[in-house]
Amino acid sequence: VQLQASGGGFVQAGGSLRLSCAASGGIFARWHMGWFRQAPGKDREFVAAINWRSGRTSYADSMKGRFTISRDTAKEMVVLQVTTLIPEDRGVYYCAADTTDNWTRPPVREGDYNYWGQGTLVTVSS
Repeated sequence: VQLQASGGGFVQAGGSLRLSCAASGGIFARWHMGWFRQAPGKDREFVAAINWRSGRTSYADSMKGRFTISRDTAKEMVVLQVTTLIPEDRGVYYCAADTTDNWTRPPVREGDYNYWGQGTLVTVSS
């Protein structure tokens, strides 16, 4: 499985961004798809995740409100919409897939995901 994240770039504070993630060969019903981010000098942190079949979502508490994860079943892509960007949102955003079918709800830990994309860089100007 190869994951390709896209949509990063340079955004002014207060703006919005739409990140997308596609999987080679498509996304299967039992998969959970997640987004993580890593700010400069910090550990990677969980942002949001979604179950491909049900659309059930999980969010980090600090991400609720400005971050929305969704699935585009026609394009077989997972989308992370971010609004009202702040400088602290800068970093590399990673797409990940849990293909194990071990969890009934989208997992929130890095170790629960077995495939990772290369990341897309988001820069937010103040």
